Amino acid sequence: MKLAMTTGLLFAAAMPAFAQDAENGERQFARQCVACHVIVNDDGDTLAGRNARTGPNLYDMVARGIAGEADFNYGDSLVELREQGAEWTEDAFVGYVQDPTGWLREVLDDRRARGKMAYQVRDEQAARDIYAYLAGIAG
Repeated sequence: MKLAMTTGLLFAAAMPAFAQDAENGERQFARQCVACHVIVNDDGDTLAGRNARTGPNLYDMVARGIAGEADFNYGDSLVELREQGAEWTEDAFVGYVQDPTGWLREVLDDRRARGKMAYQVRDEQAARDIYAYLAGIAG
């Protein structure tokens, strides 16, 4: 029994936990993110969202890295992560959007770290799909 459980756990760990669905990510972005975020390319074309500027423009977010929008006033904790060389990976993005302050406190090992983003994406699969969508919009 123990061997079967161990083998099953090893097999599960080797497989991706979730398959990404960028099409669903686009729908989720339209549902959950557009109130605060916009996706505007370098030519000034709005690809998604409205004129929201509460949060940063998410165009080419993965390549720009954490706190990578030059004209946005990020919180100190995200700036600290950027200065440490942290980058947006799928797992980092998912952790952040599901619990911004909690994720920052854990990653920075600082109980006083705070995220400015109040919204939380409750569903992990939706967060992974949003990441797939955003990662696919590149400059």
